[in-house]
Amino acid sequence: MYKIVIIGAGPAGMMAAIRASQFCQDVAILEKNGSAGKKLLLSGKGRCNLTNTCGLEDFLKRFYGNGQFLRDAFRGFFNKDLMNFFEKKGLKLKTERQLRVFPESDSSLSVLKVLLKELGSNKVKLIYDVQVKNIAIEEGRVKGVFLEDKSFIPAESVILATGGLSYSFTGSTGDGIRIAKNSGHRIIPCRPGLVALEVVKGDLALPEGLTLKNIRIRFSNNKKTIDSEIGELLFTDFGISGPLVLSLSGLVADMLADKEKVFCLIDLKPALSQEQLHNRLLREIKTNPRKNIGNLLKNLLPVSLIGVFLDGIHLKRDKKANQITAEERQRTVFSLKNFHLDIKCSRPMEEAMITRGGVSLKDIDPKTMQSRLVKRLYFCGEMVDVAADTGGFNLQAAFSTGYLAGESAAKSL
Repeated sequence: MYKIVIIGAGPAGMMAAIRASQFCQDVAILEKNGSAGKKLLLSGKGRCNLTNTCGLEDFLKRFYGNGQFLRDAFRGFFNKDLMNFFEKKGLKLKTERQLRVFPESDSSLSVLKVLLKELGSNKVKLIYDVQVKNIAIEEGRVKGVFLEDKSFIPAESVILATGGLSYSFTGSTGDGIRIAKNSGHRIIPCRPGLVALEVVKGDLALPEGLTLKNIRIRFSNNKKTIDSEIGELLFTDFGISGPLVLSLSGLVADMLADKEKVFCLIDLKPALSQEQLHNRLLREIKTNPRKNIGNLLKNLLPVSLIGVFLDGIHLKRDKKANQITAEERQRTVFSLKNFHLDIKCSRPMEEAMITRGGVSLKDIDPKTMQSRLVKRLYFCGEMVDVAADTGGFNLQAAFSTGYLAGESAAKSL
């Protein structure tokens, strides 16, 4: 028998084991893969955006409405604590734009190596290639876990840290969510978060691969509007992606779920008002009256976007500048501030960076991460119904909830 069994060797599970083993020397992690941290290695495009150095209140705001649940977890183990943990183990860190924290090595592997070394130092038993089928519960208390091979591992406490449904090839196939549901816990429907969006292209040929910088976007369904900060957008073969789109994609998915038509307006020149843009366009026309509108717009737009832009406002590319009517000028200026795209849907869960939804927060004690239904059963990481913007927030939540779950499980023994 192990005193504490943790299911899942991701960042939450490994941190739970590290913290639990500081109180108790009989901790095991069960991992379905042949190695630990598969999804961690992909985080931050392989660079591992560990956390963010913004303050607690700003941090909590980056979670889609559920941030307050994490207050206790962050009070016990927050961004500075996480940074100190890794730096004391010899991993040098750096803070980049938007307060994002990365290892100086720019390698997720260096983060994983620290975690694995700490697990070894604390004598945590890592058991690979084992699939957990269910948990054993007697008289409202967890007693251990059943494996797919029908064997049983008794345990005094169990921590579920199996992740969500995104990037299923890493092993995140919703096993823990299924187990939680089987044991009576409420599940918030899982849906993709931090994911690209498909657009209704019609006759528009989007400039695949083009990145627009220093733009702002607005999503609306005529009932609700979501505005972005200034940042980047990427055109793809199916629609739009990039930091601004990924950050707002979860909220856009909620709007799409209402079955209302959702559209996107791209402000291609957020630093200029419509009046300023109109005056600039007039100057361009007066200076170059014989130029066609396609060439004239090269001073305002990337070349590969001009054709799509003009098609969208039904203006021929070879029309001479001095032939453009006042109404066409107004249309051009308006579209520079409101380039319109209709949103079709989110890309599938398989392409999402995170999973939104999971075990309902109503069934979890935020002070301990223990189930409110089953004693000595704990939850942590992505399988819990908390999800945030990009920037290190989700990974910090995984480490913090894992830390709290591990500590609570060990102290309860």
